[in-house]
Amino acid sequence: MNRLEYKGYIGSIEYSAADNCLYGEVLGMPKDLISYEGNTASELYEDFKGAIDDYLAMCKHSGRKPSKSYSGILNIRISSEIHRRLAMIAEENHTTIDAIVRNSIEKQLGHTQEISLL
Repeated sequence: MNRLEYKGYIGSIEYSAADNCLYGEVLGMPKDLISYEGNTASELYEDFKGAIDDYLAMCKHSGRKPSKSYSGILNIRISSEIHRRLAMIAEENHTTIDAIVRNSIEKQLGHTQEISLL
């Protein structure tokens, strides 16, 4: 699927047949909605960049730290048994559950940077 990228923000590209236009929103920002639209791909990208720039200016003006696409915080639900087993493995290896999960995900994605403990 095609995506737009600008200043670390990632945006979707959608088509509205009803309005005969392209539109999208910045992804991975559940607290802030940043949307944009255009009649051509160039217009869509320019409006996307403008929306990001406006958002950053608004945050700066209000003294608020801007959110980023995909903050790096991921909450997952697992069984209490798996949680317990992870905690035991982490304790035995003098590490954290976060490190084990992060390493497992990186391994799955093919980007392992540390030795997996699982």
